[in-house]
Amino acid sequence: MVAEASAEQVKQSLDEFRGDFRCLLEEMGRVIVGHTEIVQDVLIALVAGGHVLLEGVPGLGKTLLVKTLSQALDVSFQRIQFTPDLMPADLIGTNVIQEDTPGARRFEFQRGPLFANLVLADEINRATPKTQSALLEAMQERSVTSGGSTYHLPPPFFVLATQNPLEMEGTYPLPEAQLDRFFFKLLVKFPTARELEAILDRTTEAEEPKALAVTSGARVVQMARIARGIPIADELRRYAVSIVLATHPESPLAVEAARRYVRYGSSPRGAQAIVLAAKIRAILDERYHVAREDLMAAAHSALRHRLILNFEGQAENISPDQIIDEILESVAPATAAA
Repeated sequence: MVAEASAEQVKQSLDEFRGDFRCLLEEMGRVIVGHTEIVQDVLIALVAGGHVLLEGVPGLGKTLLVKTLSQALDVSFQRIQFTPDLMPADLIGTNVIQEDTPGARRFEFQRGPLFANLVLADEINRATPKTQSALLEAMQERSVTSGGSTYHLPPPFFVLATQNPLEMEGTYPLPEAQLDRFFFKLLVKFPTARELEAILDRTTEAEEPKALAVTSGARVVQMARIARGIPIADELRRYAVSIVLATHPESPLAVEAARRYVRYGSSPRGAQAIVLAAKIRAILDERYHVAREDLMAAAHSALRHRLILNFEGQAENISPDQIIDEILESVAPATAAA
């Protein structure tokens, strides 16, 4: 009876997980036209506790997507426009002098815009490396340090950053350590003719649609704990390891494209992202365990920003997605490393 009750509780928990996730997806769909897979991947990353880098040309709705997410989630939201003159203190905050009584002065920390649950880092590659580095501790440790004191950021804490891949003048490419802290890198594509028509219908009328808050940040944290409890077979865990090892040119499991075009492969964070995303996909597909297809579906988003191409790869305009395609075609669970 206890086992049956426990199984029933697990089923109910996963049903509620799917219901809340789909509710978020549908609410964002009231505002965002198309980009269904992008929106789903953003939500998967957020539930997994990760950050997302959105890349696409201007006008594709990247900023609108993040704003809509902030409306659908009952959390605090801050938008930071990254520019070359932005300083780390503009993100973190700074110590200011306060005078309580005449002659009695003290330093008080004034919090910056990073102290929010959901932070939009708009055009993140327009800030200098000095300012970009201010995000490193926040994204990894969920805390910031100023004046020798450490301040913890409110949970949950998500950074969604955007960047334009075309206009490179006046930009500063994100360093590898910064890129590696993003759970997913998602490529936002141009809408189809039908989607473009729907965009015009929604944005040229008297009233524009707006998402309503349908869940809370605390619920997202709870969903993250539920997702981590989904089991994954040892064979499939080793398969995820093999996918990551296949991106390293010096590895025995490396595919030909990796040996030829890759300078450095993915970090262990890539494997973590693949497994966590796969667990969430398993729940959404109404399964109680991870399947190989779940791992494969997450590979591109989790690895494309973690592959550093060599000179030959850059000269021949090889995309990381092409290398990942070859890895998924070549690496099988049976060849997984122990």
